[in-house]
Amino acid sequence: MSPRSVSPVESAHAAVVPADAIIVLENVTWADYQRLLEIRGERAVPRLTYVKGVLELMTPSRPHESIKSMIGRLVEAWCFEHDVAISPYGSWTHESKDAERGIEPDECYVLGDVDDPDRCDLAIEVVWSTGGVSKLDAYRPLGVQEVWFWRNGRIEVYGLRDTGYVQLPGSDVLPGIDLDQLVRFIDIKPMTRAVREYRAMLRASRA
Repeated sequence: MSPRSVSPVESAHAAVVPADAIIVLENVTWADYQRLLEIRGERAVPRLTYVKGVLELMTPSRPHESIKSMIGRLVEAWCFEHDVAISPYGSWTHESKDAERGIEPDECYVLGDVDDPDRCDLAIEVVWSTGGVSKLDAYRPLGVQEVWFWRNGRIEVYGLRDTGYVQLPGSDVLPGIDLDQLVRFIDIKPMTRAVREYRAMLRASRA
């Protein structure tokens, strides 16, 4: 396995907060990847992304973890307010030996009343540090319907089509959610205040 360098943080906050710890290894077999998953066990980190012989090991920074959790809580708040059935699955490992892909989202969700899903409908990724494996390349053959990327204070939406992922102006899986509006609440602390104020704003907008 040969390591590959990773670029420094690309963020407006880069000078004052830590970067994610990312190591990229090349010439990694599927068996190597499975063994590392086994060694890590039930621990939350490092998160592993595998694409055809290239393996990214990422330990997210505290800001990374805060942002992904805040997005998740706000998405859940929006679903409560709009009576959308949704279940969180955290960093559930999605993998396919045939496609030589494996990935663990920052957050992921299944829509509807599904007891035993085989994949999530929505994956959320926070781009805090750059230079690792292409996440869309990992998700595509796994059939994840929609992927959101938070990057520099904005959320970009990518929907799966026959030819691959395409960037969308808004979410297909959560139609009507205003992501520009949602991200304005991410930096509000504590989380309970952010969710309370977000839900109050959603209710006021329907009045």
